Amino acid sequence: MKKGLITSILALTFGSLQAQPLPPSPKLVVTLTIDQLRTDYMEAFSSLYGEKGFKRLLREGKVFRQADYSFNVADRASAIAALYTGTTPSMNGIIAERWFDPKTLRPKNCVDDSAFMGNYTDQNTAPTQLLTSTFADELKIATKNAALVYAIAPFRDAAVLSAGHSGNGAFWLNHQTGKWCSTTYYGEYPWWLSQYNDGQSPDFRIKEMEWNPLHPITSYTFLPEWRTIPFKYRFETEKDNKYRRLITSPLINDEMNRVTEDLLDKSNIGKDDITDLLAITYYAGNYNHRSTQECAMEMQDTYARLDQSIARLLDMLESKVGLQNVLLCIASTGYADPDGADIGIYRIPGGEFHLNRCATLLNMYLMATYGEGQYVEGFYNQQIYLNHKLIEEKQLNLAEIQQKSAEFLVQFSGVNKVYSAYQLLLGSWAPQMEHIRNGFHRHRSGDLIIEVLPGWTVMQENSNDNRVVRAATIATPLILLGKGIKPEIIRMPVAIDRVAPTLSSAMRIRAPNACTAAPLN
Repeated sequence: MKKGLITSILALTFGSLQAQPLPPSPKLVVTLTIDQLRTDYMEAFSSLYGEKGFKRLLREGKVFRQADYSFNVADRASAIAALYTGTTPSMNGIIAERWFDPKTLRPKNCVDDSAFMGNYTDQNTAPTQLLTSTFADELKIATKNAALVYAIAPFRDAAVLSAGHSGNGAFWLNHQTGKWCSTTYYGEYPWWLSQYNDGQSPDFRIKEMEWNPLHPITSYTFLPEWRTIPFKYRFETEKDNKYRRLITSPLINDEMNRVTEDLLDKSNIGKDDITDLLAITYYAGNYNHRSTQECAMEMQDTYARLDQSIARLLDMLESKVGLQNVLLCIASTGYADPDGADIGIYRIPGGEFHLNRCATLLNMYLMATYGEGQYVEGFYNQQIYLNHKLIEEKQLNLAEIQQKSAEFLVQFSGVNKVYSAYQLLLGSWAPQMEHIRNGFHRHRSGDLIIEVLPGWTVMQENSNDNRVVRAATIATPLILLGKGIKPEIIRMPVAIDRVAPTLSSAMRIRAPNACTAAPLN
């Protein structure tokens, strides 16, 4: 009797467990990457927000306050590549938006490829320098190419790296013409976007576009502000730079929404039971890449307008797809435009670091040590590239030259540490080196990586893009919103490489091929 009762209970228990269906895969996964989004600004400016943007995300989403990139010197391109591949530049190859090319002795863009022409642009573009798969690629593989994958961004690198190797299309704004452009790598340019370019692209409306404060200027009290009058920007007056200025303003996010709505209306994305992917990029950085001290009011207004853009996007997804059918992932690129140097009255230690002078003196030192020759082939982004061909011809030991060069460079004012390629590839492991190693790729990074002291300004040759070094971490959020996701705010840091396996798990596909991280719970 007891045996039969126990058997019946077990059968009912395990039978009911097996009968529970898995939650359905979302019809549409939307990844919203917001360039330079900061947690502190997102929270501090909350009195400027409505109820349907950031506040809704905080009420209904799973919010991680601090998402960490596990490699040094992240920028927009390396961050987006890490988000979509679930791994670091040491594996995916995207060490930065640009790096030094020893073949041409000039910097090259991470999505340059001369084999593919552009649509509505003269740039030759493809994702061929991305060395691993993305979750967008894995979605295409899992569905035998049936899933639709589109990416829309203000920037070329963001669009292409988000669409991956197998996407249906990557679209970005031409910074010279104001038209939406793409690359022949992804095949035929879509008819609906051609129609959009013929009558709705920003070049038709740039004359009327004007950026003024959204709220009374007395509302902008969160950052130090020296002005007492509101700002006013008319992009048409910027002549050749009008579209470049537009994409560094919050008005560009409304342009993202306009194209997104056209895509949702005129394509089949999100309209069947096969999961599709839509990758969108917003901008939340400084206007015209100026420091926050110069544009404090603009930065606060940027977040107020960003709040409205997010609200409009959520309403659009609700009306056209249904939020119950959407998994939304919002992430930041994990860095911010640098501020200017602190003025002298505060007496904070600092100085100017000139990479070109370091490279010149290093070459003189190596000539004195090893004989005549151009030992330094080039320099870029705090990295120095040695002339491997010359070193091989002279039958010198590359590792020895790298070590001697590092010992020479570390003596310069403003230099904290110098890492050699040999040390990063084959040297002993140390915890403080992990970030450097993760950001280093043996075929694309320099022979010498220079770490400059905090407070020092890295001076760029032939450029005004001088950067003040700050070692302090900028907290950047990660937000997940969708059916079955429990709303909560998590204060423990989370590694950004867990985004790719998490979204892959939700879509019931493999994680990208170089991803080793576990999905978020």
